[in-house]
Amino acid sequence: MHVTHLSLVDFRSYAGVEVPLDPGVTAFVGPNGQGKTNLVEAVGYLATLGSHRVASDAPLVRMGAERAVVRAAVRQGDRQQLVELEINPGRANRARVNRSSQVRPRDVLGIVRTVLFAPEDLALVKGDPGERRRFLDELVTARVPRMAGVRADYERVLKQRNTLLKSAALARRHGGRGADLSTLDVWDQHLARAGAELLAQRTDLVAALEPLADKAYEQLAPGGGPLALEYKCSAPGPAAGREELYGQLLDALGEARKQEVERGVTLVGPHRDDLVLRLGRLPAKGYASHGESWSFALALRLASYELLRAEGNEPVLVLDDVFAELDARRRERLADLVAPGEQVLVTAAVEEDVPGVLTGARYAVAGGGVERR
Repeated sequence: MHVTHLSLVDFRSYAGVEVPLDPGVTAFVGPNGQGKTNLVEAVGYLATLGSHRVASDAPLVRMGAERAVVRAAVRQGDRQQLVELEINPGRANRARVNRSSQVRPRDVLGIVRTVLFAPEDLALVKGDPGERRRFLDELVTARVPRMAGVRADYERVLKQRNTLLKSAALARRHGGRGADLSTLDVWDQHLARAGAELLAQRTDLVAALEPLADKAYEQLAPGGGPLALEYKCSAPGPAAGREELYGQLLDALGEARKQEVERGVTLVGPHRDDLVLRLGRLPAKGYASHGESWSFALALRLASYELLRAEGNEPVLVLDDVFAELDARRRERLADLVAPGEQVLVTAAVEEDVPGVLTGARYAVAGGGVERR
């Protein structure tokens, strides 16, 4: 799969830009702050409905504009599709496929698939558990697009349940009558059902990812491993089957209810889990050096790419200002590993930051323009 054309309207710094793209390597080169990352961020947005740089949509819309449009022509084998997302901060986003009647934004998931390397990836190793949960959930959705709906259901139920618990906690603290918790059992069932599906997908993913990540780490840093991934669950288990997971989550919610009512927040579920990263016998967080942490983060991305490719739809590889962050050894090894990709998009401040093995198209990005050289 590869993107053959990218079109942006009022996205980030671009009032409008049209960028034809070829298979193989394309590098966007220009000084910092000129809009290189905005281009690859737009491709990533089509794949995930989110940005790797910001948590909300508002910064994606050019200042003074009401909405932004990201449009891409995508080729997979002999099939060509046109996918479009209209970003409306504060209102519902809109989506179209092949200029047809509107579909839900999450219905476009799976048309574009990306694996993105960026300086922010260091947070996968050094950051809080939320970074690692996001990594898992985006990859789960890339593998199984319907999981976008499961994730949305889980977040909706979690929000409703937390609102109920918070009301109960506030009532207790102010000496009033306790809130009506009669509906809590129903919310528990909904949370456990969606949570069991999400938990099953995450644990399946970790099992598939671990050997690939270990291999990638050895390629990036020979002799530096072994690498291990451990899914740390807030509920007992996890068990093998979804029904068992559902039962375990229900039981754990029941056991935690008194404490949850006191604190006003849901304490059990996939939103509380973590992915523990180990290098040798030690957790990578807090023990791995800067170089080891970089290699670990890169190994997770390379493993993601290999997993998606093995499942039949090779993703676009995006390397956003990564090579400037790496020493010469890691730079060359990473370049050798990604060079054969069907489509590789690279951003760099200077031409010298793009390893020589990554030959292909070059675009100069400056002054709001994108010009092929």
